[in-house]
Amino acid sequence: MLKKPLLGQTQAELKEVANELGMPSFSARQITDWLYKKKVRTIDAMTNLSLNRREKLKENYTIGCSDYTQVQNSVDGTRKYLFPVSGDKFVETVYIPDKERATICISSQVGCKMNCLFCMTGKQKFASQLSSGEILNQILSLPECEQLTNYVFMGMGEPLDNEFELFKTLEIMTADYGLALSPKRITVSTVGVPKLQRLLEETNCHVAISLHSPYHEERLSLAPAEKAYPAEKIIELIKQYDFSRQRRISFEYILFGGLNDDRKHARDLVRFLSGIPCRVNLIKYHPIPNVNLPGTNTEQMVPFRDYLSSHGIISTIRSSRGEDILAACGMLSTKKNYEL
Repeated sequence: MLKKPLLGQTQAELKEVANELGMPSFSARQITDWLYKKKVRTIDAMTNLSLNRREKLKENYTIGCSDYTQVQNSVDGTRKYLFPVSGDKFVETVYIPDKERATICISSQVGCKMNCLFCMTGKQKFASQLSSGEILNQILSLPECEQLTNYVFMGMGEPLDNEFELFKTLEIMTADYGLALSPKRITVSTVGVPKLQRLLEETNCHVAISLHSPYHEERLSLAPAEKAYPAEKIIELIKQYDFSRQRRISFEYILFGGLNDDRKHARDLVRFLSGIPCRVNLIKYHPIPNVNLPGTNTEQMVPFRDYLSSHGIISTIRSSRGEDILAACGMLSTKKNYEL
């Protein structure tokens, strides 16, 4: 019988584990502390549990941590790790150091259902959801775990399509009993699926919307999710919430040369986002195989950024990191060959 992982269980769930094994309720607090504060990797390390209780726990449970199997190093300091997950599958996780910031780009699915035209993960197709333990393992088993300052759900998959496990993960990351992170250090990226409303109501994490065009038909050609979850409806929803103090709302906008990077797009994007205190992150398109989309460069992105900024929308050009190891935006996929 396969042992169940403890990692990824909430405090309430660990209380049920303790009760099931006939342990006193305070044992759940001890287990939680060992998992998320002390970050132990074996049940034997939980030394304030009696030997008898540790043995009971080991009969049916395991910590649930797994080490990465491979790593790639970029010339710019970015590192991409390959982590095993259930079903003999893998996901990629990216570590991005930048002066005083250290960011982890976290995956939430093996593959992705959204099939955005510009994204390698979508070309891999959807294979499975990650459990909360498998999501947290990417953080806790990262060699740079203690250096992290920012946590972004921008890796493989659509986070809100894995609703149950994502919200468990966010609870553990922000709860006092868990990693006790400020939600202001966490950003959840989404193409805009229905559970966005729950994310806005139940968390204070930053939110990043994958937009790429102010026009329905054009966005639909880039992100098929536009058909079911049109950007217009996303904007209507966002306008119901106060983003002035609670959290940051941003829009991810990949620039494609001669497609969505002209003055008309900039002007209509300003109009589209009118009334929302937000920022726009401009992203360079990173070409992927068998997709005929035009690229751009930083010099071409500057006028677009300056137009948005001059019309009251904070706009930044995101630095392209890890492109040489296929770790940049839209390039994650375990379907391709992976070399050390």
